[in-house]
Amino acid sequence: MPTIHLTTFIKAPVVRVFDLSRSITFHGKQHGANRRKSNCRQNFGPVNINDTITWQAKHFLKKRTLESKITAMEPFTFFEDTMLKGDFASLRHEHHFKKVANGTIMIDVFEFESPYGKIGSIVNTLFLKKYLTRLLITRNEMLKQYAESDKWKAILS
Repeated sequence: MPTIHLTTFIKAPVVRVFDLSRSITFHGKQHGANRRKSNCRQNFGPVNINDTITWQAKHFLKKRTLESKITAMEPFTFFEDTMLKGDFASLRHEHHFKKVANGTIMIDVFEFESPYGKIGSIVNTLFLKKYLTRLLITRNEMLKQYAESDKWKAILS
């Protein structure tokens, strides 16, 4: 199973980084008009344990839908979302947060598996892992930008 492991240092308090990472509102700003999110309980604010979120996005000229659930959460240190339905054979994203003296270390562990057996494995190796890594890096750069400036106030207040 392909795994993406990213570490990002953010000069902001761990509570702020954790809450921005869980924010449906932040994800909406990140992805713009081509993505819509909905939560069984809400369409804004932070997700919590057992929340189910449906993500819709256009990737590779096709509208894709992914339903995920927040399957684990330890406030300010960890949460995990796991795919329930979608185009992948499986997908799990761990979000780790570590408070350090001058900010927060955020670690993403993103595991996925494409369908279609050997053909899917080839697609993972040649293309998909790089594509998904770029999406996560872009997300983390924007999260860093929001958390380290006053932009976070528009999302979390």
